[in-house]
Amino acid sequence: MKEFPCQLYLISPLEVGGDFPVQLEAALSAGPVAAFQFRVKDVDQHEAAALAEPLQAICAAHDVAFIVNDSVALAKRLKADGVHLGQGDGDVSEARELLGRDAQIGVTCHNSRHLAMEAAEAGADYVAFGAFYPTQTKSVEHMADLDTLQKWSLVTEVPCVAIGGITVDNAKPLIDGGADFIAVSNAVWTHPQGPAEAVKAFNALLA
Repeated sequence: MKEFPCQLYLISPLEVGGDFPVQLEAALSAGPVAAFQFRVKDVDQHEAAALAEPLQAICAAHDVAFIVNDSVALAKRLKADGVHLGQGDGDVSEARELLGRDAQIGVTCHNSRHLAMEAAEAGADYVAFGAFYPTQTKSVEHMADLDTLQKWSLVTEVPCVAIGGITVDNAKPLIDGGADFIAVSNAVWTHPQGPAEAVKAFNALLA
C-alpha cells in the first residue's frame, strides 16, 4: 500500500447500494487512492457480499486495495485484500491464519501507542489512530492527539492511518505529523462538488 509519503484511504458510507458504485468509480478515477474500506452495518454476510461485489471490482480495476471492516469471515469469503479490526473484532494472528500472509491487516488503536505496539508485534500491517476531529461517521469514544501520531512515526516503520473527521481544511497537521495514510469518508462522499473533486483536492494537498 505504501508508495508515497502520505496516501489517501477511503472509507465507505454505511449506504453503499443505489448509485454508490458510480460515486466510487468517479472517486477512484480522479486520482491516486491507496485503499478503500468496505464498511456496512446491520446486514447479514450474504447481503454484505452482494453489496461488496461491484465495489470490489471497481477497486481491482483501479489497483486500489479492498479492505473489509470488522469481519474476517467476510474478508475471507470475498478474497478481499485485507481486513480492518476494531479492538473487539478479533485477533491479528487468527486473522492472519485465515486470510494468509499477503492480506493487509489493520487495527484500530484509538490514541494508544501501547495498543499500536501490541498490534504491530502481533503482525498488523498498519495501525489506525483517531478520532483526531469530531466526526459524523460514527460515535466517538476516543479522541487522538497529534503527539501520539508524531511519536509513533518516529519510533517504528509500521505504517499508521489517521482517522476521524478529516477534511481538506484540517488534514495538513496530520500529514506533516507523520501519518502514512489519511482515512476519509464524509469529506469525500458528501463533498458539494462530488467525490471526484474531493479526491482531487486531497491529492493536491498530499502532493
